[in-house]
This record gives sequence, structure tokens and C-alpha cells, in this order.
Amino acid sequence: MSQARRVLMLVENLPSPFDRRVWQEATTLRAAGYGVSIICPTGPGCRRKFELIDGIEIHRYDLPLEAAGALGYAAEYAVALAWTFVLACKVYFTRGFDAIHACNPPDLFFLVAALFKPLGVKFLFDHHDLNPELYEAKFGRRGLPYRVLVALERWTFRFADVAIATNESYRKIALERGRMPADRVFVVRSGPSLERMKILPPDERLKRGRRFLVGYVGVMGAQEGIDLLLRGLRHIVVDLGRRDIHFGLVGGGTSLEEMRALAERLGVSAHVTFTGRVPDAQMLAMLNTADVCVNPDVANEMNDKSTMNKIMEYMALGKPIVQFDLTEGRRSAQSASLYALRNDAADLGAKIVELLDDPGRRAAMGAFGRARIENELEWQHETPKLLAAYQALWSAPHGLWRNLYERLAQRPAQ
Repeated sequence: MSQARRVLMLVENLPSPFDRRVWQEATTLRAAGYGVSIICPTGPGCRRKFELIDGIEIHRYDLPLEAAGALGYAAEYAVALAWTFVLACKVYFTRGFDAIHACNPPDLFFLVAALFKPLGVKFLFDHHDLNPELYEAKFGRRGLPYRVLVALERWTFRFADVAIATNESYRKIALERGRMPADRVFVVRSGPSLERMKILPPDERLKRGRRFLVGYVGVMGAQEGIDLLLRGLRHIVVDLGRRDIHFGLVGGGTSLEEMRALAERLGVSAHVTFTGRVPDAQMLAMLNTADVCVNPDVANEMNDKSTMNKIMEYMALGKPIVQFDLTEGRRSAQSASLYALRNDAADLGAKIVELLDDPGRRAAMGAFGRARIENELEWQHETPKLLAAYQALWSAPHGLWRNLYERLAQRPAQ
């Protein structure tokens, strides 16, 4: 029956196929016989407005800016929502779709679903980010915007026929804050593909003449803790006197230039390479060369409940990890990581040095992480869970607003 099913995936924060989770989901659905279309923004290496890749139609639109403030995000999301409406109508009247698979942020795609639910289209919410907590992490406050984001998240869950959570913490949010029925929430983790995350020989040139390399891959943003990582590097170089360690930081973002400037002010710029966003080959070269990989995500409500793809990718390459002690980070890495005191840059630096100076421990931790990916967390282990979520989606009760009425009836008294 799946051969007749068609799915439209909506994503705003990254272009496809660059967004690895979205692309893995799309290719999994395509392999299971679904027709798959994606609407997403353009981006570096993804400038074409339309592409057909592996049988998946990708429709892209331009965003006028990369937002950095509250007003900027509002403008970005307004443009994204408008383009998504237009392109969804185009797809519906050409290829068609039976379900909308919406990946947040933003928690606004339920408005697109509302347009198509009268036509019998199902709505699956793929919960990538806790937007209320993300706002608090970025701006250090709650207030009216926070309450608006909580309301939008609530409405998204109430419109959804099925929700996908990336981990158990997100599932708890869906059940409690979103008031979703337990049998309509599925945990589908962002497991890495071992076909992509290949173990390769190190490139010693990336160490810049030093003995050790510490690797990082991810976004350069406010809540990623790159400032704490650089202060940890200063502790290593200045306080501990270790000048045999180099850092390779892979990734772009709104804080990249600010972090480069901070490295200069801290006097550690000679010990760190910022690559910006680079192709997979360069990212893999850096991580395969690294002796230790690091995740400096700031300890806050958002990061504590979120599973970071970088952790999985480090483990896939057999790399030992140092990170702050966060709930989902510990659940993912277990014994593959050392855990520094929350937001303590000096302890982060000390843990890095401790691990670099113990090659036997590094090897054991790396082997544990790799085995955990192979046996439990690789994407192939998540595929049946994604397909089960879709089976539940098709069996969800029909009727235009029935699921919405059910959610509203469950709303607690004010």
C-alpha cells in the first residue's frame, strides 16, 4: 500500500540534502516505496530552486537573511512560511501528497497543515528543537515571546496526527506539554550513517606541527559554547602550559567571526583552526585526525534535553569525547565520554588534557562508542521506528479536525 503514498517534508533551518536527519528520513521513506517531496531553503552548495535527487523532489526558496535577533527570526520565519505555502500548493497540484511531515523550527508548519487537512492530508510533526527553550538559551529571558513559542508548540502538537521525538526527553515534552496520546508519539533518534561517517587515515598536517588535535563539528552559535571551549583552550595553553595541542573547529554560523575575534583576544588563535562550513571530506579529515573530540554545548534546559548529532558522529568514528555533563549527552555517549562540570571552561580543558595523556583510555572509550553506534544507534536501527510511525499515521482516525478536538478536550482547566 505504501507505493501509493506520497509525503511532503517541510524543513526551514537547513537545505536538503545537507540536513542529514531529514535526508536519511527522506531516503528511508523513498526506499520503502513512498513518493517523497521536500520544501526547504537554499544554502551553500544547494542553490538550485528545484532538484531531483535519488527520486526525491526538492523545492527550494531563498531566505533574505540569516537571523541573529528576535526581529530577525520573525522576519525569516514569515518569509519561510509564505514560500512554504506557495510551494506546497505547487506540489499538491502537480505531484500531490497524502501527508505533511513537518520538521521544526519553526513551530508554524501546522498552519500549512491546516490548509490541507480538509483534503484528507495527514500531519506528522518531527520535533527537532525545543523552541521555547531555544529562545531562552539565545536571549537569556522568557517573557511574552517565550509564551508565544509555548503556545505555537502546543498548537503544533494538537494539529498533529503523529509526532516523532528525537529522544526520551522530547517524548516527555510531547506527552506532557503537547498532551499527545502515548501511542501517537515515536522516538526516532538521529543515528548516523556509517556509510557517511567513514573511518579514514589521519591527515597529520591538520595538527599544524603539534602532537595532539582536538576536533569539533557543529554550529557556531550562542548556545553551542564555543566561547567556553576557547576559554578552556586558554586554560590548557596558559595555565597548564601545554603548547602541544591544536584545536580544529568545523562549522559555520552567526557567531563564527565573533569566536575568531575571541580567540585573538584570549591569545590562543595560533592553537585553533576555524574552517567554517566545509564539505564532508574536509569535516571527516579533521575528525579522523583528532585524538579527542569535544562537545562544549552550554548547560541549559535546551541542551540538557537535546541529542546532539555531533556526539553520534564522534562515536561513529571511534573518537573519545569530552563534554559538559548533560542528561541526553550522557544517555547517548555513556562510557565513550568524560563529563566536565557544567559550564566550567577550566574543567573542560583539564578533562581534555587528562584524556590526551591517557592513550589506553582513549582507545577503550573510542571502541565503546563505535560499538554502541554499530549495535544500537546507527540509522539502520531507527528505520523500523520511522516506518512504524508512518503506519500509525495512516491508521490515525480520519475526520478533518477530530485529532484537534481530542487535544482541546484534554486541555487542563485554567
